[in-house]
Amino acid sequence: MTACLPDVLVDQPTAGFQIAPGRYVGDEFPCFIIAEIGQNHQGDIHLAKNLIQIAADCGVDCVKFQKSDVNSRFTKAVVKRPYTSYHSYGKTYGEHRKNLELSDEDFFELSQYAAAMGLFFTASGMDKPSIDFLNKLKVPFFKIGSADCTNLPLLYHASKYQKPLVVSTGMTNQADVCKMYDEVLEVNKYLAILQCTSCYPTPPSNIHLNVIKTYKELFPRAVIGYSGHEVGIGISVAAVTLGAKIIERHITLDHSLKGSDHIASLEPMELRNLVCEIRRIEEAMGKCSKEIQDCELLCYEKLGKTIVTSKYLPCGTVLDEDMIDVKVAEHKGWDPINFYELIGRKLKHDLEEDQCILPEDLL
Repeated sequence: MTACLPDVLVDQPTAGFQIAPGRYVGDEFPCFIIAEIGQNHQGDIHLAKNLIQIAADCGVDCVKFQKSDVNSRFTKAVVKRPYTSYHSYGKTYGEHRKNLELSDEDFFELSQYAAAMGLFFTASGMDKPSIDFLNKLKVPFFKIGSADCTNLPLLYHASKYQKPLVVSTGMTNQADVCKMYDEVLEVNKYLAILQCTSCYPTPPSNIHLNVIKTYKELFPRAVIGYSGHEVGIGISVAAVTLGAKIIERHITLDHSLKGSDHIASLEPMELRNLVCEIRRIEEAMGKCSKEIQDCELLCYEKLGKTIVTSKYLPCGTVLDEDMIDVKVAEHKGWDPINFYELIGRKLKHDLEEDQCILPEDLL
């Protein structure tokens, strides 16, 4: 069915577009769940494949990595800076970053591996050469990390390929995001904006899920989502109830592994639970109009109340409030919501005490 839809859903009440072949995002479609592997593979392709397999088993839609050209992303001074953190993979920050990078060949292999698992594959391009490489890799969309939310040259560069941009908005303010939205839509009509706080892990008080509602009002031409770095899954599930149509979470084999992202990542069971809860929430969201459900009918027949007589009433009686009551009865007549509308109505025939009153009982 979706294969016949246009790339951009211009007739939808809110934004929507095809984020990957046959997969659309927007208010009319299921939440698109991204498992962010990032650099939690520690530079090891075998660990990367293991994480892809876990993501597939847990039922996500997409796996995402990070791709950067160290010399394009960082100044020479930053590359040479000593890096003595517990999480370091090199003596300098440049060595640390390079040791966490996968080769181009690794990316091609992982992309094919993800496809074989039934997953979409993409990455955050941290610089122009990385965006160019990812385009050659034929990723369906570009992820733009929070550090590049305001990097207009990179956003313009990525937009020339006319692929969707999914932009996280950590480390920015509302004015920044508004300007980014206006600028990007001039050159790219496929835009998703994710509420995000760049802190690992993020305390609940710094998450501000209500920004999702603000984004939906401010950015009607963008799909709105959430990229979380908190502990646990509850807040991410709550984001879906507020309208997030893309959810991104880091994943790991173990929170205690070396690397600053692991503590804010989801272990396999957490990821599985997140996917299950999101799909349950989507099912539970249902319609906007309130209706009696078929599954309620048995309970209604057992416990639903109706208007009954409070005593024997002869034919011709004009009903007064003390003549009728509300009780659970064997049969259902007038609903109690109509109680006061029966006052002053005349009976067609005799009614016994506790007898439910039907429309045909009244003149």
